[in-house]
Amino acid sequence: MGLLIVLLLTSAALPWASSDPSDEACLTHLSQTLKDPLKNLQNWTKSTFANPCSGFTSYLPGATCNNGRIYKLSLTNLSLQGSISTFLSNCTNLQSLDLSSNSISGTIPQDLQYLVNLAVLNLSSNRLEGEIPPQLTLCAYLNVIDLHDNLLTGQIPQELGLLARLSAFDVSYNKLSGPIPASLGNRSGALPRFNATSFEGNKDLYGYPLAPMKTKGLSVLAIVGIGLGSGLASLVLSFTGVCIWLKITEEKMAAEEGKVSQYMPDY
Repeated sequence: MGLLIVLLLTSAALPWASSDPSDEACLTHLSQTLKDPLKNLQNWTKSTFANPCSGFTSYLPGATCNNGRIYKLSLTNLSLQGSISTFLSNCTNLQSLDLSSNSISGTIPQDLQYLVNLAVLNLSSNRLEGEIPPQLTLCAYLNVIDLHDNLLTGQIPQELGLLARLSAFDVSYNKLSGPIPASLGNRSGALPRFNATSFEGNKDLYGYPLAPMKTKGLSVLAIVGIGLGSGLASLVLSFTGVCIWLKITEEKMAAEEGKVSQYMPDY
């Protein structure tokens, strides 16, 4: 009986079970694709990845644990470079991913679609390129998508408007083009679902709630008008010249033949 008590006390003092193998793969590959020039993530080592959590306690800076699993990753403003690992999808318990205000490049992995519990995705203020993956729609619990201040191109996927829980959406200051999906800019009462600040800074993006695009320089109608005006002026001048020439010619012929001159009307 005494031995059993000792064993129970010993086991209670030990850390919770080692991390889920999926979490370990997620963290290992993420550390390999991200570059950390300022050494802010020195504790992100293989030995720590094997046991990053003890219940609700995290041994990794920037990570939050919930019942022994990685629950949040917040690696903001750390001057991180490199790219986002596709193995992030292995952190299947992840509910918040914030890699904002770094210098991360590359594309947004389509594999993020497998983070079915993800509620917050903040990749803003980086150097991400390529298109916004429409597969993000499969993250049905997404409340926040913040991708502003990147180099993203292409159109905003129509599918994102199907995210019923989406309450914050920002793709401003990218290189996006095409129409704003009606499901993201539609009115809810007197206000749009997301206002113009969510979309501004994309010169080839258009549609409500952005203001109508302004034409640069002279409008097409103005140019056509000027062209027609120039053509009409030239035509009048040419016709007047012909009339004057005919008038002079006729006078000469009348003088020669003793006939009364027939004057052309003035123009």
